[in-house]
Amino acid sequence: MTERSSVADLAKTLREEVDRYSPGERLPSSRALVERYRVSPVTVSRALAQLAAEGVVVTRPGAGAYRAEPSGPAKPAPGDTSWQEVALSVQTAAGPVPRSVDASGVLVTLAEPPPGVIEFNGGYLHPSLQPERALAAALARAGRRPGAWNRPPTDGLFELRAWFARQIAGPGGEGGPTGADVLITAGGQSALTTALRALATPGAPVLVESPTYPGMLAVARAAGQRPVPVPVDADGLRPELLAAALRATGARVLVCQPLFQNPTGAVLARERRREVVRIAREAGAFVVEDDFARSLAHEDAGALPPPLAADDPDGVVVHLRSLTKITSPSLRVGALAARGPVLERLRAIHVVDQFFVPRPLQEAALELVGSPAWPRHLRAVAAALRPRRDHLAAELRRQVPALVQAAAPRGGFHLWVRAPEGTDEAALTGAALRAGVAVTPGRPYFCAEPPAVHLRLGFAATAGTAEITEGVRRLRTACAQALPHGAGGGEPAPA
Repeated sequence: MTERSSVADLAKTLREEVDRYSPGERLPSSRALVERYRVSPVTVSRALAQLAAEGVVVTRPGAGAYRAEPSGPAKPAPGDTSWQEVALSVQTAAGPVPRSVDASGVLVTLAEPPPGVIEFNGGYLHPSLQPERALAAALARAGRRPGAWNRPPTDGLFELRAWFARQIAGPGGEGGPTGADVLITAGGQSALTTALRALATPGAPVLVESPTYPGMLAVARAAGQRPVPVPVDADGLRPELLAAALRATGARVLVCQPLFQNPTGAVLARERRREVVRIAREAGAFVVEDDFARSLAHEDAGALPPPLAADDPDGVVVHLRSLTKITSPSLRVGALAARGPVLERLRAIHVVDQFFVPRPLQEAALELVGSPAWPRHLRAVAAALRPRRDHLAAELRRQVPALVQAAAPRGGFHLWVRAPEGTDEAALTGAALRAGVAVTPGRPYFCAEPPAVHLRLGFAATAGTAEITEGVRRLRTACAQALPHGAGGGEPAPA
């Protein structure tokens, strides 16, 4: 039984038992609950926290948990909020134009699935792969640093900025950014938001890879910008289509992921790298390089190409990356790197939006990346992701051959698969969830009509190969129900 299901079960049991207590009466101690239900102290703590959030109990530090007092009088009937539809619209000379902020493509990877559901939709490392001990030790050391709880510089701690600059510049470092060119952000999503707000005005076109990361599309649309697709193939972004899109739209921003692209896993080919930057430079456009997966290379990845920003004297590339994916969802520390006047605009928007990233997090990040545990963690993740990737690919070929796989990437968290023609994407993802496996639909990865139905299937959030086998077995059940007749098949896995 997983920790998540244990918490849910204990919370359900305690919720039923609380009715036997009078309002304000103390529940048994945490130690008594641990012994009675044979669960861990962490499970008890999380179950009580869940009940407290529901208003069932009240917790008092050092004193225990108590049944909550009865709620007050019944809430009045809700008011009429229909006026907000007009207030939230964009006002133009022709009248209000409806505007929506769609976070569904992001929430599908952030939402916690129900207990017992296998996560093929996860966007972070499984807890067993996260450096929890190293993080705890780093945070403890960071808390003891002189001034750790003081206000940090708005650009970020210079030691951390310099560390990110060295990672971007690579071993030689002559053509890359310096610490003075780097801003510390609250993770990669925050960096993306700052970059797009700085580089494109509302209503402006923004060129994006097709398919691409839904969180970036959400950022652009929330800013009132117009994402314009530029297709990718097995070698990444297609330069000739980029040039055509720049001519047709007059766009001044391209957002791309040259390394282990999300969701296809493609790596921008060597001969295309300089071409993409050259085309953008000639068009007077910036390239926003989202280097989210550099630390997620698998052990068979070989030598990685340097970032586009590593050799960019003209300041065409605005580079971003973060520590979140390779560590923990809660270590939201990232970086933006840029050269020239654009850096000042990035800095201004960053300060207006965030003020600064909390200093204890920055100090903890410095402690972590400077510790002997850091290279060990990188090696451990690289070694763990490869067998998960290979096992998922093999199980899909064996059990669900109707799902056609793109080339297995040598970095990142997931496989990108295409469903047979005629598949109803919503029906397939719904059937998968009912079968006990959460998958990510492909539609949110396209800013225009998708050419086919796709799924993104992750392997990094799983506990290991046994869970992957079971997850594919459940997916096979869903495919038998939802794929067009005759499109399923494959060797069934043992139950």
